[in-house]
Formats: sequence, structure tokens, C-alpha cells
Amino acid sequence: MAEKLGRLGIHTVRDLLYHLPREHLDFSALQAINDLPFDETVTTLGIIWEVENVRSSKIVRTIARISDESGSIRAVWFNQPYLQKQLTRGTQIVMTGVKQRFGNAVQFTVKSHELTEQGDLVNTGRLVPVYPLTEGLSAKALRRATKWVVDRCASLVVDYLPLPVRDAAALMALPRALAEYHYPDSGEALEQAHKRLAFDELFIIQLGMLARRANWQTGPAAPVIVPEPGRVLAGELAGAQMPSAAAALVPTMTAPLGGGLWGEQFATAHCFEESLPFALTEAQRRVIREVLHDLARAQPMIRLVQGDVGSGKTVVAAAAMLAAVLCGYQGAIMAPTEILAEQHARGLGRMLAPFGIQVAALIGSQRAAQRREALAQVESGQAGVVVGTHALIQEGVTFARLGVAVVDEQHRFGVAQRELLRRKGGAESPHLLVMTATPIPRTLALSVYGDLDLSVIDQMPRGRKPIITLWRAGARREEAYALVAHEVAQGRQAYIICPLIEESEVLEAKAAVAEYERLRTEVFPHLRLGLVHGGLKSAEKDATMRRFRDGEIDILIATAVVEVGVDVPNATVMLIEDADRFGLAQLHQFRGRVGRGEDQSYCYLLSEDASQTARERLLAVESTTDGLRLAEEDLRLRGPGEFFGTRQSGLPELRVAELTDAPLVALSRDAAETLWARDPYLQASENRPLRERVAIFWGGFMAQ
Repeated sequence: MAEKLGRLGIHTVRDLLYHLPREHLDFSALQAINDLPFDETVTTLGIIWEVENVRSSKIVRTIARISDESGSIRAVWFNQPYLQKQLTRGTQIVMTGVKQRFGNAVQFTVKSHELTEQGDLVNTGRLVPVYPLTEGLSAKALRRATKWVVDRCASLVVDYLPLPVRDAAALMALPRALAEYHYPDSGEALEQAHKRLAFDELFIIQLGMLARRANWQTGPAAPVIVPEPGRVLAGELAGAQMPSAAAALVPTMTAPLGGGLWGEQFATAHCFEESLPFALTEAQRRVIREVLHDLARAQPMIRLVQGDVGSGKTVVAAAAMLAAVLCGYQGAIMAPTEILAEQHARGLGRMLAPFGIQVAALIGSQRAAQRREALAQVESGQAGVVVGTHALIQEGVTFARLGVAVVDEQHRFGVAQRELLRRKGGAESPHLLVMTATPIPRTLALSVYGDLDLSVIDQMPRGRKPIITLWRAGARREEAYALVAHEVAQGRQAYIICPLIEESEVLEAKAAVAEYERLRTEVFPHLRLGLVHGGLKSAEKDATMRRFRDGEIDILIATAVVEVGVDVPNATVMLIEDADRFGLAQLHQFRGRVGRGEDQSYCYLLSEDASQTARERLLAVESTTDGLRLAEEDLRLRGPGEFFGTRQSGLPELRVAELTDAPLVALSRDAAETLWARDPYLQASENRPLRERVAIFWGGFMAQ
């Protein structure tokens, strides 16, 4: 028994108490099979007779005939072919699901089930826990073990939540919540127990986020206060050494703006806008104002800027780093790939050239001589702005005076990398600006990014033509191919996205290569095709992307690696195979890779899946370009783990709580902020039990 429990991570009584049910079967309302109503979620009990797997093009249905004394019904499970071996003839089964009519046929679509021993109805009349199991450990045995522990030990658990927090949120005491969550006396009791345990997880996440934020802001900030024109003319630059071109440019401004576009304190930013070859959107101006306001504060900025692909986040970063350089500091921007870092270096070089600011690049593939030269420029301060990949945070990279650190595509970097970048500021903590093109639903903004202030660029630059999105069945693939060929004949380029069919990178690469060869030999034999997939080395991927960027490749065949990619304004077609296999937010990201130039762009969504769910999802992408709306729907359908990868964001794994529970997320956030304001880092004696629990949850509390 101990060995089997150990495989589930259960080694102590506490482990067993917190081995929580994944769901409950409602034995209190068992209905006879012939009495089951249509289109309602109900629970029934019967004996398994016949079982078979039926396969169609992309769906496997496990079909079983279930009978009780009143009659029988056909039960159906989707895409779980392994169940055929588990659902053995003569076994008793409890099922929760929905009875539905399809034409003349009736079936019971199973949502959850449990196999039980005949005659074992000791749980009848109550809500019964269903636990995660392991081979050789029966549900009956695990229930008996947990029931024994709950009855004798749950009341001994120390409630680490301070009483004022419990009272303010109207929460059940922890000992009772644990007991009710395992063996609830009623549906209402289970609901209250769930609220308590879910609140605890969210509350502890919020405390961890507040600690993260406080840790970043413990050191003194680099004072980045943009000089006003009058102060510049008076020579009061707070000891900053401005590049000569910048010094010549700033005094040309007239006297204080007096409530103009930027306000007096943002005159230099106004000057920056005047130097750009394009007009900023109102959203960009608003976000730049928010950033510059943060830079002038005594505490280091820690702000997230979210904006769709092509919304102009780099301009915001440029304004922040310009402000830093004008005040005698340096700016740095860290990108997830070398080709994206090179793109930033070119773009920032153009934007900052009127100010005489030198932009240096630090990337892993540099020759030794180039790297030594770049390192010297960074250390001496000759390079005002430094662009790089992970190479920025390696040992041997020393900044003269880092004032603003920018992280592009935040979810590609962990918290540890962010911390290493912070340490490059030396005695002064740099201001942190992180950027992402992934639309962030509010509940995730409060949890995954709970340690950051949020700014949203919710406008696209003027003059962009809306992308025409077309959802088509796979049978109309030739229509999409014809458009690709037509656009390439006009001198433009296209992407074709293959789905991540295989979990294995090796198998995924094999599938991508096979599709590339088919397209190259059978569909587009006279065009230049390139291929990128997750199995390639970074240098190989970057080399192919450079060739595509430079117009040496007409059609790029790719997996999801182009979700975050290089800017290719000449690309006008995005063709996505098996679009139903991708999340809505991901499809929106793919679509954003085209439409960057002046020509009309198109996005084809090809799908063989005719299910109602697939139709609704793809219709949503076809009908709107609102990234936030799609992200909210994606989060609802797939959950935060699939949506964004909470592990990458440094969040502990949740057992009970859902990050989509907006009211409870907000309640936990308010409670955490109230407690933190009264007792930062939970040093008070009455908060020590909570502090210990936070340490267990986070794997080490981020104390001062």
C-alpha cells in the first residue's frame, strides 16, 4: 500500500489529506436508466455488457452497452480508446453525463465515470469523492484510507489563514473545509469547502506576486527624469552626459508645452515623436506617458506592455530607453531569438539615430572579435542601448550604468532570467519594462502577471488594411493554394503552418519535413520553399528566417515556432492547416504575422473537424480581430495551463483554484494587498503559519 501511495506523491498523513478529489459523483441522486431525462447532466449506475471502439477520420468513440433493472442505454466516450480494455463485461459502473438524441438514435455521452464492485453501495446517498489513482490501487481502497485519515486528523490541521482574512472573505475554517472537500455533507458544503481551498491557493499566489514585486523594488531606482526644455536650456541636466546630437536636438524645443500632447515633463518624448517617420497612435502616446511617469518615481518601474503583433510596442521601449540615455544611463532589451534581436537592433538604431545614440548587439552567434568589441562598448557606456538574447545575462557582460531593462515576449523568459537582468544594474535597480503580443485576460493579468503594472496598446497604426480571414473545410485547400501562388506571382510571400501533431519533437519534425516535401514537389514545384520546425537548432531556424525576411524564400513552411517571429512586411498570406488544433490566441498570433505592409493580406483557416466546438472556435477567429475577446474565449475553453503555460510564468501548480474565476481572483488580490500593506513579508507572529505555508507552496518564500 505504501509503495502505491508513494507513486501518487503520498508519503505522510498531510499528503493524504491534501490528495484531493478531482471530482465527486452524486450517489445521492442516482436515476434508473429508463428514467433518465434528455439534455440534463445526471448520474446513473449499471452493468457493462458490450464494449467496442469505433473509429472515424479523426475521432475514436468507445461505445458500451450499460444495463440496469429498468433497461439499457448506449454509453459513449470520445477519443479515449484505452477505455476498451478497462470497461470489462460484467463490471458495475457509475456514470455522470447527458442523455442525447441524434436522429433516431439515443446515447449517453459520458463526462465522468467510476468502476465499482457489485454490491459495494456503501456510498449511496451522498457525494462520493473520485481520486487520482495509480496501477494496483483501487478507488475503494484509497477511499477507505482517506476516510480514516479525514475522520481522525482533519480536525488537527492548523488554520494558517489569519482570522481577519477569513472573516472578510466569509471563508470556512480549514479543518472543516478539508473534511467537507473529501466527504461533503451536502452540495452547499462542498461549494463552501471548494471556495476556501481555492481562495487559499489564489491568495498565496498573490502574496508571492507581491513579494516578487517588492524584491524588484528593494534597491534604489535609477532616477530617469526626462529634462524639460527650460532646464535643458539652463544647462541643468542632473549631471547627465547627452550625446551631442541629442543635446543639439532637445534645445530646439520651444518653452514648456503647457498641457500639450505630452505635458511639460514629457517634452523630450514629444521631440522623440517629431523625429519619427510615422505618426504614433493615441494608445502608444498613452502608454509612453505611463512609462515615463513610472521612470520618474523613486521605486523601479515594473510594467507590462501588451499589444497585438504590429501595434508598435518597440516604439514604447525606444522612448523609455531614450529617456534613460538622456539622463546618463543605458537601456537594454532582451529578445527570445537572435533574429528578433537583430530586428530590434535595426529598428532601434533607426529610431535613435537622430539622437546620436549607439545601439550595440550581443548575441550568441557573434564572432569572438565582434563580441569583445560589443562588450567593451557596453562596459564603457559608449553603447547607450544594448540589444541581445540570453547572452545579455551571461557572466562577463558588465553595463556602465543600466537604467532601463526591456524584456520582449515575456512568456518566453522565466522569472530567474528577469532577476539576472535586474542584477546587471549593479547598486541601482533598473526600471523593468516587459512586452508581450499575447492578449491577456484580466484574471491572468492579476495572477500570472500579478507583480506587474499593465499597459495595453489597443490601437493599430493607421493605414493598415484589415486582414481578410477565411475559414474553409480542408476539401477547399486548392482555393487557398491558388491564392498563395497568385500572391507569390505578384512578388509577395506566404506562410503555411503545420499543426503540432506529435508531442515528440522528433516525430513532429518528421511530419513537418514530409509536408514540406509534398508541397515542394507536388503543389509548388516552381517556387522557393523553406522549412522551420521545433527540431531544428536555433542557428538553422534563424538562417531560414533571415532568408525569408530577405526575400530569398517565397513560402515558409513552419510549425508554431513562427508564433513569435521576424517582421516580414512583404508576406501577405497565412495558411494554417488543421486550424482547429491550435488555440484561438495562437491563431490570432499567427494571423498577426501578415498584414504588416501596404498590400491586402489574407489568413486561411483550414479544418477537417466538423464538430460544433470547432465550428464555433474558428468562426470566432474569422469574425473578429479583437485579440482580447479571442483570448478570453480561449482561456474559457482551454484553461490557463494550455492557454499560456503557467509553469513558464513561474506559478505553482494549482489543485483546486481556477485562474478563470474572476471574482475569487479579485477577492484574493484585495485580501493579499490589505495584509501586505499591514505586514510586508508576513513578519508578525500571528502571520508566521501563513508565511510557512507560502514557503511550501512557492518552494521557498521570496523574503528580503
